Formats: sequence, C-alpha cells, structure tokens
Amino acid sequence: MEKLIQLRDIAKIYVIGGTIEVPALKSVTLDIAKNEYVAIMGPSGSGKSTLMNLIGCLDTPTHGTYILNNQDVSTMADDQLAEVRNKEIGFVFQTFNLLPRYNALDNVQLPLIYAGISKAERLERALKVINHVGLTDRMHHKPNELSGGQRQRVAVARALVGTPSIILADEPTGNLDSKTSVDIMRLIMEIHSNGNTIVLVTHEEDIARYAHRIIRLRDGLVESDKLNENIRTD
Repeated sequence: MEKLIQLRDIAKIYVIGGTIEVPALKSVTLDIAKNEYVAIMGPSGSGKSTLMNLIGCLDTPTHGTYILNNQDVSTMADDQLAEVRNKEIGFVFQTFNLLPRYNALDNVQLPLIYAGISKAERLERALKVINHVGLTDRMHHKPNELSGGQRQRVAVARALVGTPSIILADEPTGNLDSKTSVDIMRLIMEIHSNGNTIVLVTHEEDIARYAHRIIRLRDGLVESDKLNENIRTD
C-alpha cells in the first residue's frame, strides 16, 4: 500500500518558563497508508493531541522526520505549513469551529477562498459537498440556527470541499448525543469508503471501533498499534 504519512522518531518537547522541558512525544515511528482508517487513542497527557497537531501540520516536531504525501514537512516554515494544510488536510473539530456570522454555504467555501479558487468553482464544489452531507435545505442557515449534528455536518463538508489527502477528525462526536454521534460516524465511514484517508483522534472506545486500525499512545510513546478485528458498522 502507498504510504501517505511517514513519521520517523518524532519527538516534541515543550519548554516552560525558558528552562523546564516537558516531553509531549518521546519517539513515535509509524506509517499510515492511503485510504486507511486509523484511530489514535490515549489518556490525557499521552501525547495524542500533540501527535494530531503534528500530523495536521499545525506544529512541527522538535526532532524526527515527517513525510506527508512525499513531502518532508518536518522542517517547513509556518507559511509553507499553511499551504500544505490547505491542500492536504481537511479538519473536523469537536467544537465545529464555524464562523458564526456566515451561513453554512459560506463556511464550507472558506478553504477554497484561501486556496484562491474562483467564485464559480467555489460555489459548485460547496453545493456538491453540502448535498453529500445532506444539508442542502439548511445551507443558508447560520450555525446558531442549526443543531449540533447539523453543525458537524457543515464542518465535515468544509473538510471535504478542498479534496484533501487526509480527513483529520479530532473528537468529532465529543459535543454530540449518542444518536447524532452514530449519524456523524456513518458519514465518516461513507467518506472513507469513497477513498479518503481518515485519521480519527478520540478517547472513546466505542467511537474508535469504527476505525480499521487503532493506535494507542501512553507517555509520549506508541503503546500498541493493531488492526481492529471488531469494526463497528452500525
């Protein structure tokens, strides 16, 4: 299988007060192939949020190498990382991160504005993904006029609109009730079946079971990395 993500001896050390070093990741080496569906789990302080930030090019490692889609992103400057993020990664966050003054359609188009896509193409692509997540009838509503599940669907559509290499979902059901959580996970499952690579960060075992592979972190290290033999499909 073609490798999309290659992490080699990745460490991240935060310095507090100029002198105290806190290692968030100590040494992580792993590969994620194209069209894999991977869950990253771990207790608080395990390093999973730091690893997500590194995979999502929101941060750079203290040492080690990160190859994303054949590009070494581990030593890139902030402006280069921003370009890679916009092209390669679609984010779905627990808190939705929608702009409150914009309606659903405008929120979905935002990544395409940053990418310099023409207005006509932005609209065409946004309408397509909004239809895909089942929100055509709500696309002119602002976030405060939508339910939590509908807001997360807008966030999923926004993640998809740039046709990224990876969908990076950080606790995507954390603010949703159990029924709505299942609806969102079904949608992510469908996105994976269409050929997308999914990296899911979660602390919930029942949510991680949707993934085909589960990586567990503890104390900044990979504790286990196993195929999921009981994939949840409901």
